[in-house]
Amino acid sequence: MRRVFILLCLALLASLAISETPKAASPAPTSATPGTKADLAPPQVVPVRKVVLYKNGVGYFEHSGSVSGNQRVSIDFTSAQLNDVLQSLTVLDEGGGRIGGVNYNSTTPLAEQLKTLSLGMTDDPTSTELFAALRGQRVEITGGTASNGGGGAITGRLMSIESRTEKIGTGDNSSTVDKFYLTLVAASGAVRVLELTPALRVRPLDVNLQGQLDRYLELLGSAHANGLRHLTLNAIGQGHRELRVSYISEVPVWKSTYRIVFPRAASGEGLNAIVQGWAVVDNTVGADWDSVQLALVAGAPQSFIQPLSQPLYTRRPEIPIATSQQTTPQTHEAAEMSPVQAPAAVPSPEARPANEALSYNAGPLHGKLGTGSGYGAGTGGSVGGGLFRIGGVDRASDAFSAGDVSTNVFDDFFEYSLTQPVTIHKNESAMVPILQQDLPAEHVTLWSDKERNPLRALWIENKSKLTLDAGSFSIFESGEFAGKGLLDPIHPGEKRLLSYAVDQAVRVRRGGFADTRTLHHVAMRQGVLVETTSEVSESTYTVTNGADEVRTVIVEHARRANAELDTKSDSAPKPEETTATAYRFRVVVKPHESADLHVGERANLSERIVLNALQFRSDYIISLSKYAPNLEDKLKPLIDAETALSDLDRRIADLQQKEKILSDDEARVRDNVAALKNNDAAKRFVDELNHAEDDLQAARKERTGLEKDRDAARKHLDDLIAQVSFDTDLSVVTQSTQFGNRPPQN
Repeated sequence: MRRVFILLCLALLASLAISETPKAASPAPTSATPGTKADLAPPQVVPVRKVVLYKNGVGYFEHSGSVSGNQRVSIDFTSAQLNDVLQSLTVLDEGGGRIGGVNYNSTTPLAEQLKTLSLGMTDDPTSTELFAALRGQRVEITGGTASNGGGGAITGRLMSIESRTEKIGTGDNSSTVDKFYLTLVAASGAVRVLELTPALRVRPLDVNLQGQLDRYLELLGSAHANGLRHLTLNAIGQGHRELRVSYISEVPVWKSTYRIVFPRAASGEGLNAIVQGWAVVDNTVGADWDSVQLALVAGAPQSFIQPLSQPLYTRRPEIPIATSQQTTPQTHEAAEMSPVQAPAAVPSPEARPANEALSYNAGPLHGKLGTGSGYGAGTGGSVGGGLFRIGGVDRASDAFSAGDVSTNVFDDFFEYSLTQPVTIHKNESAMVPILQQDLPAEHVTLWSDKERNPLRALWIENKSKLTLDAGSFSIFESGEFAGKGLLDPIHPGEKRLLSYAVDQAVRVRRGGFADTRTLHHVAMRQGVLVETTSEVSESTYTVTNGADEVRTVIVEHARRANAELDTKSDSAPKPEETTATAYRFRVVVKPHESADLHVGERANLSERIVLNALQFRSDYIISLSKYAPNLEDKLKPLIDAETALSDLDRRIADLQQKEKILSDDEARVRDNVAALKNNDAAKRFVDELNHAEDDLQAARKERTGLEKDRDAARKHLDDLIAQVSFDTDLSVVTQSTQFGNRPPQN
């Protein structure tokens, strides 16, 4: 509401300014100075001849046409294109000419243009800001009511505008509203306060101020106009020549969509499907594409935008003006007498070395590139250099060139090149064909843990020489729509599953499965024991077909990390296909029957165990001697030494407990002696205290001896561990787990 009010005020002030401003006399026509642009013919328009669109939202455009002598050439862009054009523009005059310069209509940012006006308003003024710009100016106010200044005109200087919140109504129906009031000071000195209503009209009496308001409105209106940018090139040369202009520009991303059509026959295996590909292309640039050579690239070369077309203003520091400091007269002490010293000689200007000036010759751009130079890539990193080349120079390696579409392969990109010219006018879109070919396709049902229901799918093989770009597809069987889906890029020779509908006739149940862990190898060297264990996981799938025809079901079994299929048995199924995350098994199921799939995976696990006297796994070492009788003689000394060490630890623990009991008894007897001081009974407790101290000292002495024996036992065990070395194969099942059936996955 505030913005509407401001615009109404501005429009009113501007209309009054126009009606009151006298028209200036038209200037007399002047003759153009010879040799200026006025003598040149109107610029010649060079049409678009080639367009290459990329998946990252940029396009490569090539204009070409003939020029004669010194001629200006014009190309139109939208404002959104100009930044990319300035970053990648390449111009070649192939007839030995040169490019004298490139010009385009620039626009100063609105904020900078508003600074040229004395109003001091921004591009989104408030009502207070608008009338604040008129403060102190002589204005005429008309349209007031009898209670608001009467019906006549009131003149004076505008002093201020203020907002007041007033209450309307009484009781429960009361509300508040904001009203605006203008304060006007007449020539007589009288002060009038007028309510600003829609009927009130305020007109500045200063003609210059009226012009400022009109210019302000003009700038606001032009800031929202999305006009074209006209780029003009000055081609300088002799005779007829061919001029080529190329650049990169932001464009909408082109889209791929496919139709997969089966003949009017029963679906089954071994069928060929007609695959028809279309590309949806949008022309939103400032020029028509009339009979252009169109190519579509499925790739995303690095690209970015820099605002080169916008005038750039940098912020400069503001340095205050230095002023001399006012001082009062002062007296100073005289210096001591010293020999007179001549001032150091100052070299004359002629003696000082002159600074070398750096110069930059901004001469015209010549139109020839070196031998083999790439054309059309431009600068700024939009597209790799050397991709497109000027007339007749070979392009990147052609994959094939036949039919209506040819393809080129370069880096990680692939390109559809239409052999027939295409016409798409500006602000129009079109669907252009990029593929029509028979490809082998098989109907299957796809089941995976990732999906709740089995899916109808096509197993399609790309036997064309074109890479199928990512996009959507629709399937038609026997003349009717069967489903749709999405596909990732499919390279030539690649086979891909494309799901398009739910298969309600197939059920898949993942049945009982088991995990078996077997220790099959142990080795020990320098106190490090390494055991290798194989873990076999087995799963069973039951596939039920409720349809009236045979179903080929593809079961996706998720791959386990560091595991591989257990294929030792001849009956173990072989996967039809292996992906990064799953094995795909083919299961053919007859009508109204079931079929089982048994899948086994084997993983080899390795564990390192560091043994020493402080970390000795006696139970594990004892079990090893049982699993491998040939290791019993090597491991028995370790077991005996660890048993002796454990016995010493037990005896030391017993002595520590005995010391605690003796210490507690000693403390109790000492308390009794203190309580019975100078009593005949105290003598008996003194004797007990002496015996307790003797027993405690003996226990401590015995524990100290055992601790020395334990240190020696630990060293002996560490020496034995370091001496033991073996490498033995085993076959011992250490863990076997059976799981029940899982519920159906559909």
